[in-house]
Amino acid sequence: MSIDELAALSRYYGSNPGYVIAGGGNTSFKDESTLWIKGSGVSLGDISSGDFVRMNRKKLAAVWEKRYPQDAAEREAAVLADMLAAREGGGEARRPSVETLLHDLLPFPWVVHLHPALVNGLTCAKGGREAAGRLFGPVIWIDSENPGYVLSLRVKEALEQCGFSAPGNPAPGSLVFLQNHGVFAAAHTPDGIRSLYGKIMDTIGSAAGEGPDFSDAVHEYASSARAAKVLAECAGAAGEGGTYQVLFVRNRAVSGLVADRAAFFPVSSAFTPDHIVYAGSDPLFVDDPPPGKAVEDHIREAWKRHLAEFGRAPKIAALSKTGVFGIGVSEKAARLALELFLDAVKVAAYTKPFGGPLFMKADKIAFINGWEAERYRSQRSGS
Repeated sequence: MSIDELAALSRYYGSNPGYVIAGGGNTSFKDESTLWIKGSGVSLGDISSGDFVRMNRKKLAAVWEKRYPQDAAEREAAVLADMLAAREGGGEARRPSVETLLHDLLPFPWVVHLHPALVNGLTCAKGGREAAGRLFGPVIWIDSENPGYVLSLRVKEALEQCGFSAPGNPAPGSLVFLQNHGVFAAAHTPDGIRSLYGKIMDTIGSAAGEGPDFSDAVHEYASSARAAKVLAECAGAAGEGGTYQVLFVRNRAVSGLVADRAAFFPVSSAFTPDHIVYAGSDPLFVDDPPPGKAVEDHIREAWKRHLAEFGRAPKIAALSKTGVFGIGVSEKAARLALELFLDAVKVAAYTKPFGGPLFMKADKIAFINGWEAERYRSQRSGS
């Protein structure tokens, strides 16, 4: 295997917004002794051969022989230290993906983990597990779990239970669906990966039907400039000062969602870790102001209530009957917030045939909001 082949396969998916936004996902190749995996915070769309971390598989396997602290933060720090110690061959300057252990477990050389909106229409739906069995047969489904060590442990247990020889499924481990997270596809060759993802997207696409209507998109609106100014001021006061950037979007789908608070429910919380990292877990919805009250004052009061309730500033603010604003410390961060919000709009629409939206649980959201690994990834991406 040439490392260039892995980079090319990664860019193949990373450059396609139907598969990847915000550079998310991770990829790997392994032989008997070595695993090459994407570095944390590196974008799949423009990854190069030097962006992969070379890992000693014997040292990774030794992780499963150790006992780690029960406290989540202490455990993840200890596991990270062991993963960093498993780097070799010049990869010591990079940090491996948080899903390194999971990549190492899957019994195939090539592994690609992605979370397209279409796939998450299945994994973030109330009836997702049942639909996955109906559409794909006896694949592995993992209920919502914290990324990293615990998720890898759940997959390890599932692989051991199927014994790599489940009846009717000659290749267990080739497909692993993760609730509120995405899918792992594993194969013997890059062409096998492409074939598998083609099947995934075609199968779910046929069942999910059409996505949301993003036509008639606008990025400027009569009242959006005033609202954006207030939101930037609120964000600056809640953060570390400085100038915050605010971008606006409205299209047919968004217009329907901001009709009122009830209409906004399908996108009112987080579907996946990526949505939390880039768009936040708690979007602000601002209702219509009472008669005679200035919109600016109404937004300020809604912001204060939101901050008091959640203890953190929102990255997404929806203004009733107007549209949605992405808020960030830079234009890139604000744009990513909007991109991930619009991805959530797609996910919500695709969940409809599978029982409707299923958000991440509160404890899983709290884990991501407090996880050092995700702060590191966000910082690496410049958001």
